[in-house]
Amino acid sequence: MFPLSALPYTVPCEKLVNTPAPKKSDPPKKPDFERCLSRLEEVVRKLESPQLSLDDAMKLFEEGVALSAECQKQLEEAEGKVEILLKKADGRVVAEPFEPEGEPEST
Repeated sequence: MFPLSALPYTVPCEKLVNTPAPKKSDPPKKPDFERCLSRLEEVVRKLESPQLSLDDAMKLFEEGVALSAECQKQLEEAEGKVEILLKKADGRVVAEPFEPEGEPEST
């Protein structure tokens, strides 16, 4: 066995105990629906301005298309999660998929 002092570098014991692990960077949070929708409305207002240059209009249009797609995606995800709970005659609660009004049922 060799003495610890022979090691090129030693770490004090207090550095080894209760040292939190370095935090991993959180994945980028997806924008919430309300923020996306608010920004989309702002983009539309700006696009309606007659003083907007063509380059600026194109940039805003691209941003608007992306925001619209994100909003649509989030709406579809929310629709998939919505369930209506119905109490059956025997008292059991059963989850059924949400059927939006006006859409024909698929049978």
